[in-house]
Amino acid sequence: MGWDWFADPDYWASRLVFQRLLAAIYLVAFVCAANQFRALLGTNGITPIPRFLEKTSWRRSPSVFHLYYSDRFFAVLAWTGVAISVALLFGAADSAPVWVTLLIWAVPWALYLSILNVGQVWYGFGWESLLVEAGFLAIFLGPADMAPPVIVLWLLRWLLFRVEFGAGLIKMRGDRCWRDLTCLNYHHETQPMPGPLSWYFHHLPRPLHKVEVLANHAAQLVVPFALFAPQPVATVAAAIVIGTQGWLMLSGNFSWLNALTITLAVPAVDGRLLEAVLPGDRPELTPIPSWYGAVVLALTVLVLALSYLPVRNLVGKRQLMNASFTSLRLVNTYGAFGTVTRTRHEVVLEGTDAPIPGPGAEWREYEFKGKPGDPMRRPRQFAPYHLRLDWMMWFAALSSRYGASWLPGLVAKLLAGDRRTIRLLRTDPFAGTAPTFVRARLFSYRFSTARERTETGAWWVREPEHTVIPPCRLAEDGTAQRA
Repeated sequence: MGWDWFADPDYWASRLVFQRLLAAIYLVAFVCAANQFRALLGTNGITPIPRFLEKTSWRRSPSVFHLYYSDRFFAVLAWTGVAISVALLFGAADSAPVWVTLLIWAVPWALYLSILNVGQVWYGFGWESLLVEAGFLAIFLGPADMAPPVIVLWLLRWLLFRVEFGAGLIKMRGDRCWRDLTCLNYHHETQPMPGPLSWYFHHLPRPLHKVEVLANHAAQLVVPFALFAPQPVATVAAAIVIGTQGWLMLSGNFSWLNALTITLAVPAVDGRLLEAVLPGDRPELTPIPSWYGAVVLALTVLVLALSYLPVRNLVGKRQLMNASFTSLRLVNTYGAFGTVTRTRHEVVLEGTDAPIPGPGAEWREYEFKGKPGDPMRRPRQFAPYHLRLDWMMWFAALSSRYGASWLPGLVAKLLAGDRRTIRLLRTDPFAGTAPTFVRARLFSYRFSTARERTETGAWWVREPEHTVIPPCRLAEDGTAQRA
């Protein structure tokens, strides 16, 4: 009989679809890293990795970059992750020996963990750890021509349960508006990066917003338990998760969080349903080797042991949101939007080439790719791509403490006309030259009403509030200095 007792051929297609989707998300994540790291984390970036490594031990933040770092080496690792992700997306590991498949899937996990653990504030998002945790479990799913180890699929359900249930609990324990069903009166407008449909979602009738909140509570507090039920109940639960996450994808830009949550729901879907729509036939599946079965059992014991702290966090009164309990980020806790802001604020960066930043100076605004700026510009769709600087600008508008470690550095880069930093923005108002002064002002934003949209064409209405950073010039040491 061997290890047949925990292999289920009926989940062959579920595993295959999960692996393809995860490879696609890995691809997006590595492309994001390759495109943005020089300006944010490079040797001459806003928060340089070499400076971080000087203050951080391997034990606290394990990463291959502790052995060696250069911008070129980072780029090689990121583009290697891209290449491996593409190979996995097109099935390069489908027919490889079991041990080779394990090693191939371990490479993107190790590479992305190395990037994440030196990513500092730019990588401080829940979906980063979620990708690493999902990627670690994916190592042990085996090739497409081997019977799926169903225990690993159940561990992926356990991960999805913690994602959804943790998010539901943090809401019920957090902002009162989740309990009185009014949070979505504000959230579509004040979320970090609205999408092209967010204006329309915001203007849905208030009763529909209450329905949205109720549906969210059901999907996150009730449905997750059904993921562990027999079929077809588990498939129905997975379909509800997929549907609600798809709704969130339409209503805003949340990087790859929603896409990855949808991916995690696939292992709960009855593979026979997926197999009916996939091209080709299921191959003749080989049994799970004894040594591999032992590895999977060891993995299960490890995950269950490491789940103690996340479970205690879930049931505890002081629930942490998006926390890791080990430096390898193997079993984490998740959650989102325990608090919803009622008013949207944006930090707007402006520069001038005037010799003196007086009343007569002409200030030109730096436009970002994703975050609101010009009120006439419609929000765009970027997810699952992650615009890290745009997201951090949203946090900086919430409180000055969120931007303390990097916002002055960003201002200095703009004063220097740094091309790598400028490439992270939508526009360069100085066309390749450097401004003499840069300042940051806080604006309040709200979506325009339907009448205002008709009359002016504006998507946003904004009002200036106060100065966040007064006019600064570039000092000799390369920092931003008050004028």
